[in-house]
Amino acid sequence: MSSGFKSRHGGGVIAQFEAAEVSILRSLVTQVLGLVAPGETGDDPLERALGIGSPQQPTDPVLARLFPSAYADEAEAGEFRRYTEATLRDGKRADAQTMLDTARPGRTELTAEQAQAWLRSLNDVRLALGTRLEVTEEVHEEIATMSEDDPRYPAFVTYDWLTYLQDTLVRALW
Repeated sequence: MSSGFKSRHGGGVIAQFEAAEVSILRSLVTQVLGLVAPGETGDDPLERALGIGSPQQPTDPVLARLFPSAYADEAEAGEFRRYTEATLRDGKRADAQTMLDTARPGRTELTAEQAQAWLRSLNDVRLALGTRLEVTEEVHEEIATMSEDDPRYPAFVTYDWLTYLQDTLVRALW
């Protein structure tokens, strides 16, 4: 199993991954990539050209978590969303693609820029999985008492592993 990320002499980070770990990472990142596909725009050609989207908060809880409202006031939040969500989606897709392009079994070396993309992408994967699992602050206690026969066990352990990777990446970068 991966020992997490470590700082690399000369900048960036390194990690060692088994093939199964890379497969899991790629699968989860690909799922998030599908979720953050370009949003819908209006019929107006200018709106389409500029990527101006819908002011509506996503109804999917995962998308609502990945693209939260920036304002408490619904009208302000909607206007802000219309003009920013397309760019946020582009950034999340670029980060996910960086992770897909650089995740490999064995020694993985990342530049500081790639490591930042991994950090953001790992965060998106954790948010998506955590939302689906309805993770709370008691997740570690829940995993500790959960039977390995529980059908949710693999997903919770995966969430915990992603948290570990993210933590080691943060520590390696700072």
